[in-house]
Amino acid sequence: MREGLIPTVLGTAVTASGAALRGKYPMAAAAVVGFGLAHVVLGAIDLVESRRKNLNDLL
Repeated sequence: MREGLIPTVLGTAVTASGAALRGKYPMAAAAVVGFGLAHVVLGAIDLVESRRKNLNDLL
């Protein structure tokens, strides 16, 4: 499995959960969405770095 895929998928799920909470608990929803987006960004960085590493290993 590619490195960074799990945090990206988990972050997407957390972000969606935060968006679902938006109407009832707006402050908590903002925090949950923030944590989810942070996971998405960090996971995407890992995905890009692992792809670059794999491409450099091929060359």
